[in-house]
Amino acid sequence: MKRLLRSNLTPGMIVGEDVFSYANQLIIPKGMVLTDKIITRLEFYSIPYVKVKDNPDEPFDSPVTYCDNETGTKPEPVLDVPQKTSPYSELIKSSPEFIQYKTDFDQTINEFKSSMNDIVQKGAKINTDTLLKQATHLIDGASNTASFFNMLHNMRQYDDLTFAHCMNVALISNILATWLNLSQKEIETATLCGLLHDIGKLAIPDQLIKKPGKLTDAEYKTVKTHTIEGYNILKKQDISDHIKNAALMHHEKCDGSGYPFGLKGDKIDAFAKIVAIADVYDAMTAARVYRGPLCPFQVIEIFEKEGLQKYEAAFILKFLENVVNTYMNNRVMLSDGTEGDIVYINHATLSKPMIKTENGFVDLSQHPELSIEKIL
Repeated sequence: MKRLLRSNLTPGMIVGEDVFSYANQLIIPKGMVLTDKIITRLEFYSIPYVKVKDNPDEPFDSPVTYCDNETGTKPEPVLDVPQKTSPYSELIKSSPEFIQYKTDFDQTINEFKSSMNDIVQKGAKINTDTLLKQATHLIDGASNTASFFNMLHNMRQYDDLTFAHCMNVALISNILATWLNLSQKEIETATLCGLLHDIGKLAIPDQLIKKPGKLTDAEYKTVKTHTIEGYNILKKQDISDHIKNAALMHHEKCDGSGYPFGLKGDKIDAFAKIVAIADVYDAMTAARVYRGPLCPFQVIEIFEKEGLQKYEAAFILKFLENVVNTYMNNRVMLSDGTEGDIVYINHATLSKPMIKTENGFVDLSQHPELSIEKIL
């Protein structure tokens, strides 16, 4: 057996021991084969390490469980084969709106990167007006919220660099704050919180942030200090305390399982709670070294099942109710390979909408064995 950091786990590894949450709840049984969804579940429960088998062929005390959800369905092996390109996705990517958005995004990221580096390296004063203008310009470039999430999804194959991630989190935080009916000033604060939440990563050695291989225990501990580093960079700036707290607290969880302090509930800044949702959603729907981006509906399902105790309930419910509607009429592929269009949202089970296929309608809420594998 070997003990690996969560960040070094990859699909196909076999769990060597039962994994429990801090509340002593069994999360993953011994013998389960890791999948993308299971590794993501570990992130939700802030499990730092997992023991895995050194040799998959060695004898095991209990049967291996090839199951990644409550229904017991066996996942198909991950094959490196060309994916069928959807006309809808191609339509989005070829649209003048998307082409303009990508051009604006690339230009804005270059400007944002320069501003961030000046703040960290030269101690430059933060110009909140300039930062807000950069972010809101991108939102204004989308005709509506659904259009924004369509473009965000179709840019998911691009490198998820710190600067692009911060910009995405800022835009999602802006939209979530709008859905929460916050004031214009509060929406601007939420946007700035998202923009600057990961500024502490610029104080971490670049070779750790961009390391393609496994992080050692010491390296992982160093990367986790980006929350405190971010707060130290921002604490002397003439900006809202909410922005400073978001940098410090965006990895805290309402049940106390987060870091750096294990804060609970009301001890966490409300704006940090908004950023935490945007941060996790963007991170999980972005590409990683060992896999492509997770389907938004897989992320929504995890939020539904496990997010209420970790995130501010009113915030996460409002986010899920609204974000799922942005994917209406999108073409999707189901876990059995069937393709169809989302035509109705089941509000009791947001991750299980009604799908119109060439053979009729499939209500996923009535078919627990089926799920949306990808948006096409």
